[in-house]
Amino acid sequence: MLSLTEKLLFIILVAVSFAFSWRNFRLLFGVIRRGNPDLELGGLPLRIWQSVVILVSQRPVFRTRPVTGLLHALIVWGFLYYVLVNIGDLIYGFTPSMQYNGTGLLSRLYRLGADIVTLFILISVIYFFVRRFVVRSRKLDFAPNIMLQPGVKTRIRNDSLAVYLFILLHVGFRIASVSAGIALHGQDVWQPFASMLSINLTHFRLDTLIALEHIGWWLSIGSILVFIPYFPLSKHIHLIAAPINHLLKPKRTSLGALPPIDFEDEDIQELGVQRIEQLGQSQLIDAFACIMCNRCQDVCPAYVTGKDLSPAALEVNKRHMINIDMAAIAAGESTEPLLDNAISSSALWACTTCGACIDICPVGNEPMFDIVDLRRYQVLTTGEFPNTLQNAFNGMERQGNPWQANEDRMAWCAGLNVPTVEDNPNFEYLYWVGCAATYDPIAKEVARSFIKILNSANVNYAVLGDRECCTGDTARRSGHEYLFFEMASQNIDTLSSVSARKIIVTCPHCLHSLGAEYVQFGCDFEVIHHTTLISELISSGMLDMSMKNEEYKTITFHDPCYLGRHNGIFDDPRSVLESGGVQLTEMPRNKQDSFCCGAGGGQMWKEEEPGRQSVSAERLSEAKSTGADVIAVACPFCRVMMNDANRTDGETIQIKDVAEIVADSIAD
Repeated sequence: MLSLTEKLLFIILVAVSFAFSWRNFRLLFGVIRRGNPDLELGGLPLRIWQSVVILVSQRPVFRTRPVTGLLHALIVWGFLYYVLVNIGDLIYGFTPSMQYNGTGLLSRLYRLGADIVTLFILISVIYFFVRRFVVRSRKLDFAPNIMLQPGVKTRIRNDSLAVYLFILLHVGFRIASVSAGIALHGQDVWQPFASMLSINLTHFRLDTLIALEHIGWWLSIGSILVFIPYFPLSKHIHLIAAPINHLLKPKRTSLGALPPIDFEDEDIQELGVQRIEQLGQSQLIDAFACIMCNRCQDVCPAYVTGKDLSPAALEVNKRHMINIDMAAIAAGESTEPLLDNAISSSALWACTTCGACIDICPVGNEPMFDIVDLRRYQVLTTGEFPNTLQNAFNGMERQGNPWQANEDRMAWCAGLNVPTVEDNPNFEYLYWVGCAATYDPIAKEVARSFIKILNSANVNYAVLGDRECCTGDTARRSGHEYLFFEMASQNIDTLSSVSARKIIVTCPHCLHSLGAEYVQFGCDFEVIHHTTLISELISSGMLDMSMKNEEYKTITFHDPCYLGRHNGIFDDPRSVLESGGVQLTEMPRNKQDSFCCGAGGGQMWKEEEPGRQSVSAERLSEAKSTGADVIAVACPFCRVMMNDANRTDGETIQIKDVAEIVADSIAD
């Protein structure tokens, strides 16, 4: 199809495009290389397969916004197919003898696929254009109080416009070229859309149709040559970065298991992260993978309740800072601090580490890890953090608990028959009571109820008593990694000394620390949440219960973040409640999509950041909307936060832990 002159010109343009593209891609990879090496290279065959499945199925985008997700998937599927189409177009352009309308089945199916895919891409791109520029969907915007880098909104708008125009030009001019070709060579039933368009060209002269076919081909293929150098600078680099993100993301024991700091590494000059180049390489890839869909801020409890935090804005600001200084970063120069440039101080300390942003992200981004790294820098390097957290840190350092309580750790079980490891050295289960159940008046009732259950089922258990110490969850998520390391080391020594293998907890935060994070220090305990054990006791016939308490007719269950989303336990608490014959009614946001109570990430020990309302009040309102008589929880932090919100609301609903409900329903 192309003349010799056109072929030579094309080769020259390809060389120019490649040169500019190589420069920009080299800068991109230079930025990523500056980060701390944390990419996971083990098990690549399985990871490649999983990444391909995610890319092809587009499964993550369908969890929310089904219409938008489908149309986005159509574009992705379309451009995966267009790799083949563009190769075919190049072959056709350079090989005039190639038969345009092949009669073979594969040729026909190829043309049909290209025709259908083209139509779907055009429809989808028009939808997204209207959504962003005409309707201006609020889901694509940020609240006025969210800190954004100067020029971010303009850059997003211009970048989106450039990409929409590229797709429209590339796909539009290709279908125009194909239509002109059909008008030249005759109708093709295997290209119905292009054939329909070609009807409008049949009255054109032969030389005009040839010219139109050439112009359409050049504009379609030429748009690729123009766009590729811009591609690594645009937000649509996520087409490459997202699969890489899924492929090389560090392996974690659970969704929110934080990486440790090697305090023996003498090369570490600053603890935590201050600047972009100090982030892990996976965290830098996050910035390139972000599709700026704002799904993460839709589920962020801080953002939803009007705080200054938007995980989406954090990633967008990171990317903007990288784009501005890409050459300098790649060359080894230092950048501006992330704090007050990518995220405000108020936003930094508003995060509850609930993990919803990680769980919902379709490209595998983990903004929560950036926040904890920045907190580590503030706590361990500068010493600048909320004053109220210092009280919790002091309590954990001196009294072994954030309550700063000196009370006997066995006072909570006064009047109960609770054996210690000294009383029962041959225990099967070690009950890790936890700080909340030991010192908080409300959480104590949960522990006492659980003891009633254990004794009723004749479980062989023991407690550590005064030898138990806080797991350090609050310290770690608040940024005090060194304090967490000290507490974890002490607890591991204690647990090893009593030969603990099966550990029962009533606190999901203890479950997470002991089960998912202590493994980083070389231990391996089987950690069981109390709802899991209760479910097993009921199913095995060791525990008999029936809801004889008329107060428990209708129950709604609040999924704790660190039980459900972080550790995947959703069914056990529900099976326990349902085994008692109650009516279980779900909140709109439940199981994996559960909404935080507001206690995590150190929030339990500090004043909540300013916002429209408290996170706990938001969750309480949702729970009450179900019409249930009781809110069931399975976490002492959730129990305390929901109870406080309920007290402020006039105590309009009962709040009970699953253990309390079960204990009230078994024979004395």
